Amino acid sequence: MKLAKPLLASALAAFLLTGCYKEPGLVQDNSYDRTKTGALAGAATGALIGYNTKGHNKGQRAAIGAALGALAGGAIGYSMDQQANEVARALGTGVENDPLAKLDPNRDIIVSKTSTYVHIMFRDKMMFATDSAKLQPNARYKVQKIAQLLERYPQTVVGVAGFTDNRGSYEYNQRLSEKRATSVANILAVNGYPKIKGCSFDKALVANNSAANRALNRRVEVYLYADRNNMSNPCY
Repeated sequence: MKLAKPLLASALAAFLLTGCYKEPGLVQDNSYDRTKTGALAGAATGALIGYNTKGHNKGQRAAIGAALGALAGGAIGYSMDQQANEVARALGTGVENDPLAKLDPNRDIIVSKTSTYVHIMFRDKMMFATDSAKLQPNARYKVQKIAQLLERYPQTVVGVAGFTDNRGSYEYNQRLSEKRATSVANILAVNGYPKIKGCSFDKALVANNSAANRALNRRVEVYLYADRNNMSNPCY
């Protein structure tokens, strides 16, 4: 019985939060994975805190803690889900979680989401000239659209990583990928400077054995996190 109340509260909060956000348009993703995960994780934490607090009626305190934790955790997930839809709409695309989308050479921008971050991938061909780290005008415009959105989400933590193909030395591509990531990060530094990483030709999407495949591997990726502790090395 002591555990039943927190579980019931968490399930109820998660159910309520999944129906909070609805916008028209083709670019919206309504799966709300982060909302559900955040609500359940918050409920579990809140229940433990409430149950372990000194005093009488531990079951009641655990239930209250679960409900408050679910609301807090769900709010974080809701914010990230909302950001994914807003970023996709601003960039003129949709939220696409199919991993095969990254292998489509006709997709210059791909917005996806996981349980911990929103992911934006920019193809190199739309971003930079060959061997250059200077953003092309249209690419700069797209990145600025993300920066404008980030001003509404000051808690979001940003990471930027650059990736190249395997032509040239690893060291040369390391410097080039880092410079390209820096060019994007400089625009996105609206709520603090992003964490940048140059990945050279590590973590290739496909084998670097043709011109078409090398073009797929040249890219810049942007990561929007709700929690700095969830950040990982994008090069591996």
